[in-house]
Order: sequence, then structure tokens, then C-alpha cells
Amino acid sequence: MVEIISAGFGGQGVLTAGLILAKIAINNGKNVTWIPSYGSEMRGGTANCNVKIDDQEIASPFVKNIDVLIAMNAPSVEKFENMIKPDGLLIVNSSMVKGKKYRDDIRIVKVPANDIAREVNNPKGLNITVLGAFAKATGIFDKDSFIEGIDGFFASKGIVNPANRLCFEKGYDLLDN
Repeated sequence: MVEIISAGFGGQGVLTAGLILAKIAINNGKNVTWIPSYGSEMRGGTANCNVKIDDQEIASPFVKNIDVLIAMNAPSVEKFENMIKPDGLLIVNSSMVKGKKYRDDIRIVKVPANDIAREVNNPKGLNITVLGAFAKATGIFDKDSFIEGIDGFFASKGIVNPANRLCFEKGYDLLDN
């Protein structure tokens, strides 16, 4: 089982990122849970979602031992970093989190998500940039599954945005360096 938390400020697309991950997992024949937390956190407060992916049935949707934390802001790192399993992965939006000392028993991937999204003129695409880094860092599904999943998610809402692909590719390619 892979346990993931996607967290950040309301409006950064953290819930959407988690939902896209869940849909990609379903498309790949996995069992999935996705639980959002955003009630009073909306409009600039912290929001997060729990995502679990497994081949087997999933008994509880709540994540207690994080395999991967996607943290889009400093409060999310502070809140969830200690819940990451040793040898787990922290993908952090380095556009928003600077000068932080992280645990030395986890893998850190720094993604300047805001900067990349702005660079490709897609300011709402920072979550897609982070999904690119997630795809490459975890290898949980192949790259094409992510691209098809992202495109399919937005197409189901009547949205076609080629800049999302650019954000994804730039996030994915960060790990080649």
C-alpha cells in the first residue's frame, strides 16, 4: 500500500492533485481511497487530502504513516513531516518553502512549482508540476498513465489546457538533473 498526503494552502490545487492521483490509480486497476480536508481551511488556509493506493481492499481511508508527502507550503511541512515513514519521500514546493532543514532519514525532492507554473504562463499549474516530480520520483505508474490521467481529468470538466503538459514535463524532468 502507498499512503500519500497532499497538503498546502487552499487554492494551490492540493485536493485536485490527490484526486488526479486517485483517478490515475483507478485507471491502472488499483483500489483507492481519497479523503479531503478543507472545511474551514478554504480561502488561503491549509487544506490536505489522504490518498491510499493498493492492490488489495483498503480498510481505512486515513493515512497515519506517510510514504509520500506533497507539501506545497511551510505549514504543511511542519504539520506532516514527522508522519513520513523512514525512507519515505517529501516532495516540497521550494518556491514557497525556503531555508528549511529536513529530516535526514527521508528523501527530499524540491520542486520550484510556483516558479515553473509562472514560467509556462499557467499559474494554476503548480500542482501539475508537482505531479510530474511525483511521477518520476515514485515510478508508481508510467509517465503516459500520468499524462493520460491528467488530460482525462480536465477533459471531463471541459477543460483543455496544453500548458498543463508543460508543467508536468518540467516537474518530471527536474529529477533528471
